[in-house]
Amino acid sequence: MRATSKHHSVALPWPAEAITRVPYQVFLDPAVYEHEQEQLFRGPVWNYVALEAELLQPQDFKATFIGDTPVVITRAKDGALHAFVNRCAHRGALVCREPRGNRATHVCAYHQWSYDLTGNLIGVPFRKGINGQPGLPDDFQPAQNSLRQLRVAVYNGLIFASFAPRVEPLEDYVGANMRSHLDRIFNRPIRVLGHARQFINANWKLYAENVRDPYHASLLHLFHTTFGMYRSSQGGGVTLDDRGRHSALHSYRRTEAEEVAAYKDAELRTYQAKYTLADPSLLRGRAEFPGLTIQTIFPCLVVQQIQNTLAVRHIIPRGVDRFELIFTFFGYTDDDEELCAIRIKQANLVGPAGLVSMEDGHAAEIVQQAIIRDKDTASLVAMGGRAVANEESLVTETAIRGFWRYYRELMGFTASAGVTKENESWMHASSVLQNTEAARSTSPTKRRTKPTETRRRA
Repeated sequence: MRATSKHHSVALPWPAEAITRVPYQVFLDPAVYEHEQEQLFRGPVWNYVALEAELLQPQDFKATFIGDTPVVITRAKDGALHAFVNRCAHRGALVCREPRGNRATHVCAYHQWSYDLTGNLIGVPFRKGINGQPGLPDDFQPAQNSLRQLRVAVYNGLIFASFAPRVEPLEDYVGANMRSHLDRIFNRPIRVLGHARQFINANWKLYAENVRDPYHASLLHLFHTTFGMYRSSQGGGVTLDDRGRHSALHSYRRTEAEEVAAYKDAELRTYQAKYTLADPSLLRGRAEFPGLTIQTIFPCLVVQQIQNTLAVRHIIPRGVDRFELIFTFFGYTDDDEELCAIRIKQANLVGPAGLVSMEDGHAAEIVQQAIIRDKDTASLVAMGGRAVANEESLVTETAIRGFWRYYRELMGFTASAGVTKENESWMHASSVLQNTEAARSTSPTKRRTKPTETRRRA
């Protein structure tokens, strides 16, 4: 099927078994990557860009990316949040070259054109010329040469931006199922503890699959399985939004005997009973959450709660075969000193050298290396069946199927001839997606920030 957009036309023959097959071409084709920048990242979606806790004061800013487009998020003097493309209207240079800071104006280093906190052009050196020699034409209009401004919305301290002139309200985009999980983590004001960044030589969607894949977590990660942080034999499952695009993996402990029996029987390498920790305090945290949660918001946000460590991960594409992963670790403003130290210590579980997550980057890279000459073949995502639905099982790929179904819709890709009605039709929310959270909810009182509200936390 050939998908066409304003600037690109992409031929991609999606297998007939569309719901359970993913053509490797989506990870290899530069034309697909370019099409994504237009249809996904500049399409009718909300892209995560920052935490409100990163922009607490007037004039605070953060430089980041939507897809591979550089953008800047600012808090104006009146407290309102703004986002604009980080590209000078003059000759195209980056205006903001620092990751974060505080300033009243942003000045391009190349020719010192300056912009205010909303992206409006406010200064052009020698605009009228020097000593009678002409500068810019008399009809030059600063208002027509400002930076491209984006829509901004906030949910519970998470800041999103969109290029699209028409996009559903953020609260609807996130959906009721996902809001309940976000409310559980963002239940009170937070403070940023630190950042980590990682470059991975693979297509960004391989990581998008990874964080939606509970099946791999106890088979790839020895640390998870051996020390009981996560096992596929634990209780839990996967919750989706009503379109299958977002997901929340949640697990909780059973007895040690119940959990390890399956691994002993299968003689899996990731369960090693003889291993111990030289520093057991790493996992000696506080009882705070009922288990583990990894939540995704399409396309590129991951919210993690592993033990006591909390973080958001931002996936940033850097080309067809490379992406950057930004970890922002946080705690709560009312954390005592001991709990803050626990969170920071347990941050060693994730990140570029994390005792768990460094293996995820390697997994993505060995897939990218192996498929390099096989763009006409496809992967299989059939664990747990063919449905895109909530599942009370941790041996499932339902969230990956949901991601790809929504991806195909936005990209304009349809299955090859022979696709069945069952595989390609949308499953109505009321029949296949049921909110299973109410029965096991242990959430504290929820504090919700309306999408249009941009108030500053103390």
